[in-house]
Amino acid sequence: MMKSKPLWLGGLTIKEFLSDYWQKKPLLIRQAFPQFQGLINPQQLIALACTEDIQARLVTRQRGKFKLRQAPFEPADFERLGKKSEANTKWTVLVQGVNHYLLEAAGLLKHFAFIPHARLDDLMVSYAPQGGGVGPHFDSYDVFLLQGSGHRRWQISAQGDRSLIAGAPLRILSDFRVEQEWVLEAGDMLYLPPHYAHNGIAEDDCMTYSIGFRTPAHQELAEQFLVYLQDRIVVEGSYTDPDLKTQQYPSEISLAMLRQVGQVIKQIRWDKEDIANFLGCFLSEPKPHIFFDVPARPWSLAKFEQAIKNKGLKLDLKSQMLCHAHWIFINGEAHSVNESDYRLLRTLADKRELPPLKGGAVELLELLYQWYLDGYISAL
Repeated sequence: MMKSKPLWLGGLTIKEFLSDYWQKKPLLIRQAFPQFQGLINPQQLIALACTEDIQARLVTRQRGKFKLRQAPFEPADFERLGKKSEANTKWTVLVQGVNHYLLEAAGLLKHFAFIPHARLDDLMVSYAPQGGGVGPHFDSYDVFLLQGSGHRRWQISAQGDRSLIAGAPLRILSDFRVEQEWVLEAGDMLYLPPHYAHNGIAEDDCMTYSIGFRTPAHQELAEQFLVYLQDRIVVEGSYTDPDLKTQQYPSEISLAMLRQVGQVIKQIRWDKEDIANFLGCFLSEPKPHIFFDVPARPWSLAKFEQAIKNKGLKLDLKSQMLCHAHWIFINGEAHSVNESDYRLLRTLADKRELPPLKGGAVELLELLYQWYLDGYISAL
């Protein structure tokens, strides 16, 4: 795979793209996906934005001032934008996690599987009539901006000045200096590394597909790792001071207390397996708004076994599955499995589906059945 030259990388090999562009500099690829007109139309996207538990935003701009609204939305919210009274209002609707609801969107992401699944955030789709946009800004993640229907003008800058407009509801740069710009049409794609300033403006009614790859802040990783540890560490004993001495200043914390507590804190240990298990759980944890649909009339274990032996199985579109050293992580859960089961489940994690199963240990069948009951997987 590394030696191939996929069209959607502009004739570069994957190795060349990763070494020369990934997290380093932008890349414009004309006709990365020829004949691509998108996977969903504006009306369908707006209907999705009005769906319960969806993560969506509506950005409007009138007389140079931006406003931001978060889901939930009603169809009437968008109908009002089409009225004459709103003729001077520029607007954009952005829907996150479209790959969780649209099979074709999940299929689009397979083109980017050369980047580890642990880095994938989601596919966001935006729609804007002419003039719509969210203003000049920068993101803290890698993103591929694939143009669907219509045309969007992208302006970018490597500027170091990241000062923001005070009081704005969005993180809009106060002094954006355009260095390069292009108009993208259907099938064109622009890659941007983290913190690269950019501004997208709809030239006409247009839709953009943003494939984002998360770059967690070190602070977030450290905080969440400590949360992970608090449920797993055991430190025996309690504070004692049988040789307590009186203090001239009772309000002062004594050096003896500092030393004793310091020794207790030093007992906290972790190893590579702890870090791997933390990452597996943390990076596969569903976002707060995501809920899984459990089967309304679940099959019995025997019927489920017969179904996956005849048809195979697949991950739910919302499921995230990662692997490491015989550990399987799915939607924030960790499971230790044997070597043969690990290879099988790793294939499920890689491909998001498995062909008909010919056998399997009782333990694996029971684990798959529990995932089925939880709504994480289903038969093909």
